[in-house]
Amino acid sequence: MKVGLIGRRGAGKTTIFNMLTGLSAGVGEAAGGGRGEIHLGVIKVPDRRIDELARIFKPKKTTYAEIRFTDFPPSDEEDRLKAASALLAQMREVDAIALVLRDFGPEAAPLKELDNLLAEMILADLAVVENRLARLKKEKGKPQEQPVLERCQGALENEQSLRSLSFTPDEENLLSGFGFLSRKPVLALFNTGDENVGNPLPQAYDAELERRGIPGLALAGKVEMEIAQLEEADRAPFMKEIGIQEPARDRFIHASYRLLDLISFFTVGEDEVRAWTIKRGTAARKAAGKVHSDMERGFIRGEVVSYEDFIILGSEAKCREAGKLRVEGKDYLVQDGDIIHFRFNV
Repeated sequence: MKVGLIGRRGAGKTTIFNMLTGLSAGVGEAAGGGRGEIHLGVIKVPDRRIDELARIFKPKKTTYAEIRFTDFPPSDEEDRLKAASALLAQMREVDAIALVLRDFGPEAAPLKELDNLLAEMILADLAVVENRLARLKKEKGKPQEQPVLERCQGALENEQSLRSLSFTPDEENLLSGFGFLSRKPVLALFNTGDENVGNPLPQAYDAELERRGIPGLALAGKVEMEIAQLEEADRAPFMKEIGIQEPARDRFIHASYRLLDLISFFTVGEDEVRAWTIKRGTAARKAAGKVHSDMERGFIRGEVVSYEDFIILGSEAKCREAGKLRVEGKDYLVQDGDIIHFRFNV
């Protein structure tokens, strides 16, 4: 999963990046004002199921699911269209966008920032749509693109995000290469002051997010960044002392998985125990392609046992004896926690 962080200058975006990744990218003046610099970071997704499977199989390698973060340069309100157009090109490949909103200090206006950032996405998409429609009229090619792009144009001109529109599978294919920002799932991160650490979002924020259909999290970025950079043994006592039940990184991971409707399945053996992340509702053959393209191309069947059944019974042999190890075909919808052996022939 790839997540892009964007926000206004001074919102604490790089602080949030450091909090999520445990890195120490320069913030504020230490980052030279934050102009133009992109930070990259990767975190492993904690999963007790992988820990337990690794304990049982004792593999040579244990591989967790990952989230890749890109901390993009701050957008500048004084030149929105130019900033938004540049941002579109940079963020085309991310799966989701996290909007970092300043919710500390006397100048904090996070809901206004939310409006402005969402408006920038719409402006960026509108520029791309208008340019493409102009080219289509000159080239007289791909006539099937024009009606769907005109529908997008109408929505964007009415300040409506493309997330609010429904598309057929063929239209989805036509639009997939554009990387429209206002089609990407969005998570609002309210960066609060240290005095609000552990507090939920205010009711007014919740109401506005619900109206927009956008999930949100309250994160006390500065203090939670300091927690993320502590040695692991020191984190739990410090969190307990200041009243945090769960690390900010874990709260973010849970919210991101819900946002993108993601689940994990596992492949196991002496060589490797590994988590694979897919969208809920993915068929077995498509899931096999996550492991290797040959597995998807030559898919025969999947041998499936749920994590819970495996842990209760203790081995694949006992799962087979108990009828808990199932043979599933290419159209089987993979479930969260499935342990799968893919059989294939190419």
